[in-house]
Amino acid sequence: MAFSDSLLYAKVNDIDMITEIDKKVISLIQKDLPVDRRPFALIADKIGITEEKFIERVNNLKKQGIIRRFGATLRHQEAGFSSNAMIAWLVPEERIDEAGRILSGFREVTHCYHRKPNGNWRYNLYSMIHGKNREQCYDIAARMAQSSGIDKYELLFSEKEFRKTSMEYF
Repeated sequence: MAFSDSLLYAKVNDIDMITEIDKKVISLIQKDLPVDRRPFALIADKIGITEEKFIERVNNLKKQGIIRRFGATLRHQEAGFSSNAMIAWLVPEERIDEAGRILSGFREVTHCYHRKPNGNWRYNLYSMIHGKNREQCYDIAARMAQSSGIDKYELLFSEKEFRKTSMEYF
């Protein structure tokens, strides 16, 4: 399977507001989603509700702010990408939003974050890219730099993955 567990972040302080059915929904979406055209229909069936009701519950939890984010994580090695790099960009603060939109628009980018510089490390925008090899990652970074007009950046290649899991609430 090319996707790992879904990403789910809950407001733990609001745990008393969550119904038993909500807990079941959360427990199912925090795990691997089935690779299927209708994954929610399959997992809704596990708790005896319809796909529509399941999706309604997820949307309701999102509206209440109990679920802040929901997405899938690509297992890049299984998808054919053997190299990945975090690109650290040095971007003038007044261009952060513009640069973030440009860089995150590249299909090779899976994450894009703004962070405050720390000490001697002046970089403030980060984008994770995936490629078939390091050379392809360098090429992607060069295209991104050209498109954004940002020429100060460093590629930080992953050497070893120790753990990739998401929080489990129920």
